Amino acid sequence: MSYIDAKSAPRREDRLGTCIEFGGLIGDIARPFCEGCLKNRSRGFSQGTICQLLPALAILTSLQDTVVIVHGAIGCGGAVHSLGASVRLGQWRSGDKNPKGALWLSTNLNEQDVTQGGEAKLREAILESDRRYRPDAIVVLSTCVPGIIGDDIDGLTEDLKGQISAALLPIYCEGFKTKVMATAYDAIFHSFLRNMIDGRDETEFSVYDNEASVAAEAIRRHRLVNLMNVSSMTGPDQYELTRLLHKLGLEVNMLPCDAHPDAFRNAPFAALSVGVCPTHDDYFMGYLEERFGVPFVGSQMPIGIENTGTWLRHAAGRLGLEDIAERVIASEEAELNKALEPILPSLKGRTAMLSAGEVRTLATAVLLQELGMEILAVRPYHYDEFGAVDVEHLARINPAIKLNVATAQPFEAVNMINRAKPDLYIGHNSDNVWAAKCGAAILPIYGTNSIYSGYAGAYDIARRIKRHLANTSFNEKLSRNVRHPYRESWYAEDPFKYIKQGAA
Repeated sequence: MSYIDAKSAPRREDRLGTCIEFGGLIGDIARPFCEGCLKNRSRGFSQGTICQLLPALAILTSLQDTVVIVHGAIGCGGAVHSLGASVRLGQWRSGDKNPKGALWLSTNLNEQDVTQGGEAKLREAILESDRRYRPDAIVVLSTCVPGIIGDDIDGLTEDLKGQISAALLPIYCEGFKTKVMATAYDAIFHSFLRNMIDGRDETEFSVYDNEASVAAEAIRRHRLVNLMNVSSMTGPDQYELTRLLHKLGLEVNMLPCDAHPDAFRNAPFAALSVGVCPTHDDYFMGYLEERFGVPFVGSQMPIGIENTGTWLRHAAGRLGLEDIAERVIASEEAELNKALEPILPSLKGRTAMLSAGEVRTLATAVLLQELGMEILAVRPYHYDEFGAVDVEHLARINPAIKLNVATAQPFEAVNMINRAKPDLYIGHNSDNVWAAKCGAAILPIYGTNSIYSGYAGAYDIARRIKRHLANTSFNEKLSRNVRHPYRESWYAEDPFKYIKQGAA
């Protein structure tokens, strides 16, 4: 990963050829993507999108003993307020019985700072953060304004390293830099890899006072795996995946969300990195393998029966635990299938649409097919090589599934919903509100206290779908009593009318 020497990570458009504009059948995306024909597509009309700053804040504000400085206009930190409840819940689950929520500051750049520079304000904010909170790490999150005016974030943090005790982590997360919000994950990991992970120093074994302790620590590290959680993983999700890895006899170092900075420092000492979402994890895990020889697995998200089994087999296979994994999988699947028996008749033949992040959308669609439901359409926020496995799976069963690659774009969503009239729509709240107004039953694809991952997640999703489909009268009445912002003529148009073809 030669780009690790650069001060910031490359855009996903450049590194992976990621696209956010496609409309058609699910079987028709593989060839144009491989040929590069999706890379330069655009929309003649665009309605809503998501800045990469939002997922960055969701991860960074969850970190323990860390102050986040949002370097930019005050409004750039506004999204933190919506994250307060989940951050406090994560702190509680991590053992803090008096959670205080996100610890963040803004440099509050104004018009004068645009002309004179914002470095003085940033220096003051860093020094004040260190004096007031004495954190383990201080994150400097650079937004659009300092990116445009050219504030030297790297130079300033380097100059201050000898003056404060906290680790300084400059992160370049300008919203104008990329259309793919998942670039934020690379931006975060890029800075932590450059500024937090110093190396793999075996001399730290010297803290153990005898040979037996050294040997015990060596054995523990042979069983230690980095479990890469994501900001859309709940506490129950983390518990379920940890439970499954413990059944293989493994210990878990979980990061980045809700983790202490020490979890990053310990990452090079693990025997294996286990990803939960390749869209989220590949940058970090790839570098750990390249630099420190820590192998990684995680080409699929452990949502659904088959995907969870594949996830466990991949992890076990790298550590010689195949026999144990097969026993665990057989036992878990038998218990799950028995629990699903009374639920499946209620789901068989019911129709669904889904919308959210790439891998989560596609993996959840695979689960719904396993439950006997029919998938009408999927709307991943973007598409790249990491979605290929589940796209192929879905296309084999039903090549007529509609695929709309779109970050938000509700005008396309309501057109598709109006045409397909699904029984159920599964998405984030920003997507579900439109489906509810169209009369469809809705289910959050992520909820703070629910479980989605592993075998327990498969059961809980099925249970909740059955409950939601049992009574859909509220959304049906809602659809008859709300006004949509679109003309009736739009519903007769091709929903992908404004997607422009790109050149290779």
